Amino acid sequence: MKKYFLFSVIALGALMLNSCEKFLELEPESQGIAVNNTSSDSILFKSASEAEAALAGAYSDFKNEYYQLDYFVNGDAQSDDAYAGADNPANFQIDDYKLDATNSNVSRDWRYLYSTIGKCNTVINNVRAVNDPAMSAARKEQIVGEASFIRAFMYFQATQLWGDVPLQLKEVKTISAANLEEIYPQIFPARAPQVDVFAQIIADLEIALEKVPASAAHKGFATKGAVNALLAKVYATQVPQDWNKVRDYCDAVIAGGYTLLADYNQLWALGNENTTESIFEINYDGGAPDGNWGTKMFRGLDWKKFNIPSNDLLAAFDAENDTKRKNASVIFEDVSGKWSDPHYPQNKYPFINKWRNFQEGSNQNYIFIRLADILLLKAEALNELGDQPGAAALVNQIRTRVNLGPTPAVTQAELRLAIEKERRLELAFEGHRWFDLKRTGRAIEVINQVKGADGQLIGYNLSANRLVWPVPQAELDKNIRLQQNAGY
Repeated sequence: MKKYFLFSVIALGALMLNSCEKFLELEPESQGIAVNNTSSDSILFKSASEAEAALAGAYSDFKNEYYQLDYFVNGDAQSDDAYAGADNPANFQIDDYKLDATNSNVSRDWRYLYSTIGKCNTVINNVRAVNDPAMSAARKEQIVGEASFIRAFMYFQATQLWGDVPLQLKEVKTISAANLEEIYPQIFPARAPQVDVFAQIIADLEIALEKVPASAAHKGFATKGAVNALLAKVYATQVPQDWNKVRDYCDAVIAGGYTLLADYNQLWALGNENTTESIFEINYDGGAPDGNWGTKMFRGLDWKKFNIPSNDLLAAFDAENDTKRKNASVIFEDVSGKWSDPHYPQNKYPFINKWRNFQEGSNQNYIFIRLADILLLKAEALNELGDQPGAAALVNQIRTRVNLGPTPAVTQAELRLAIEKERRLELAFEGHRWFDLKRTGRAIEVINQVKGADGQLIGYNLSANRLVWPVPQAELDKNIRLQQNAGY
């Protein structure tokens, strides 16, 4: 009876999906499931243009709500760099480490990431079958590489947020009583151990590294530099870390022709995008068709914004006398008569200054990976491998650009903290801080010592269980094979 009941449920879903005009328009409800409504041996993409459109659809998800807004909430408001700001209770839960399984951000982020994974699966598993002279065999392989990079990027986000997550690498092409046993685990997957998720991320990135080009039309496409950079970050995150591989992949990035800009502020200057420092950057043309509405979420006087710079971060800039990066990263405005905030006076209210075109239809790009990040990651690897002078030299390279003197750190323990501080000040509001604290095992210690404007502890109570998010309740309700994280 259970088998027939499940078949009925799945068949009903298939009928609903059949009402959609094209498989490319499907927005799967859970875990990126895509039913392509084709027989298992038929060709999904009938032309080169269809395959290219499918890849473009996966790339376009770097412009959805996850990457325009939540990426920065998760990486910065969840850290000691920013307060939640605005008035969204879901963001307050993230900021205060009081998430529950019904949090709307948690649910939508799961859906966003797995929807993109589903799109990548469709591309990876079907593009080689395209029978169109307009698409060469080399281009097919490059598409596989690009989609593999995107899938790895999404899984890296997912496993950093939830730990163990479902691994889905195939799309469902047909649903019938005959294949029910086979497709059931695809439609209702269990969570895979994080070690397996990391193994798949690395496998995807190794495929991508072989197939993607060294350069592209702009920094918004997968290139060897972007793949090497992500591999370095993955090997620095999975436990145990492989610092030799982190160093080697960082070296591969550095050898790829990237250079630091002479002026830190120029990274955020309008019209100065896709620079030699940028490795992976989401490009926007602006206007209604291709505007970056995310910048408006963080800056402006029309309503109270998200991700307000924290007093703790401002104190860190001041303690280092780091005026260049502080002024490039934070701007103060008078919001008298507009709104109040317990952290700041109305006449000196901070906003993120890295996103400077915050009008409707903004054309400002988002930089997700840049060379300074990789240089500091290499410094971390060298320090862990026992090369303290080499690590210090890289830290000093970053500090010199903003007119700061050499780091006084000498020992391995001192350099760990120096690198952590340098990454915080260099990469503020770029979505890295929370994940840096987690992967170095410093999140609980640091967060529970965060201070407010009065120099007193804010009173965060971060525990080990809260280092990962709850699996969304809506997903648990749909899939009995999913298990909740401890403490939720």
